[in-house]
Amino acid sequence: MDAPFPFLVYRDRIGAPSELSFLRRQYVGFTRLRPIWTGRTLLPDAPAIGGSMLRLGGDGPTGALRRLLFRHLGVPPPIPVRGLAPVVHAQFARGGALALPLARTLGAGLVVTLHGGDVSKRKNWRNTVLSRRWPALTRHAAWFVCVSRAVAEAALARGVPASKIMVLPIGVEVPARPPPPVPRTAHVFVGRFVEKKGIVVLADAMRLLRAEGDATPLVCIGDGPLRPALESLARDVPGITLTGWLAPEAVQPHLASAVSLLVPSVIAADGDAEGLPSVIPEAMAQACPVIGSDQGGIAEAVRSAETGLLVPPGNAAALAAAMRSLDVDTALQARLGAAAFQAVATNLNASLQSKMLEDVLLAVAAGQGAG
Repeated sequence: MDAPFPFLVYRDRIGAPSELSFLRRQYVGFTRLRPIWTGRTLLPDAPAIGGSMLRLGGDGPTGALRRLLFRHLGVPPPIPVRGLAPVVHAQFARGGALALPLARTLGAGLVVTLHGGDVSKRKNWRNTVLSRRWPALTRHAAWFVCVSRAVAEAALARGVPASKIMVLPIGVEVPARPPPPVPRTAHVFVGRFVEKKGIVVLADAMRLLRAEGDATPLVCIGDGPLRPALESLARDVPGITLTGWLAPEAVQPHLASAVSLLVPSVIAADGDAEGLPSVIPEAMAQACPVIGSDQGGIAEAVRSAETGLLVPPGNAAALAAAMRSLDVDTALQARLGAAAFQAVATNLNASLQSKMLEDVLLAVAAGQGAG
């Protein structure tokens, strides 16, 4: 087999802990293309995303100036890579806006993956590089790949032509067979501690459960500006553990032994909304039931009473009731978990999903894409 062609993946800041898993998994099934991650900033955890890294402008004395010219004037620095496939894959809407002059300079097609909040969050559209370049981006980009139908609807509302929108959820590596049954001991939350993740709803639900005598522990994996709300919860009620960010391989055992994964997301006051939280397929691959809000990509991935439980967003009482139903019914835990594993193996397998993305990028590189 011929060696895979290198191509550029643009993410302005590479290595945010909350992004490592789902960004990496988009390329796990690639055999004909090889991603080279490029952006202005490489964070300490960037190597965990896998693949080659290229900091725009380089690290020499002129690098900072080159990055400023790129950011503000759209002047790309030289790309010291030979044999690049003529396609750039940009992550997030803002990444697409920043990558637009790079793709044009290289004479490459541009594909943008939209993840949710990048198109729904209102501040992203107030005199930003995204708002200024968006009309040109919607004209030039070959495809806008949306991780859920809800994100596709948000993209349509922002003026992306329907002919350029494709829904392609990000998958997860699925074991060859379901994990063996284990005692399930705690509910688990994984994600950034921000408003759209439903942190306040989660805290209220836990207080309701404790008032009713339910002592099932809660493990919160992640960090963010609403950490004080969860620290206050941990002081007020017993059985709450905050772990901070954990590496993906350290998160997996928590999901494998979880009563449920909690995804009580809401639409934040600033419009920030979920696409398809990557932790949902991660939990399903561990035969872990998901309790999530009945909205957006969550409701697309979870079939209520079949592979998990859906509750009205923002309703702490309904969230607590769903948690309690799994706490007391181990047969329900097992049934939902088994169905979740089968669903993710069929519909959200990273190997299959990433191969479809590779086909899209190759078609664009060959001049056969949309736009």
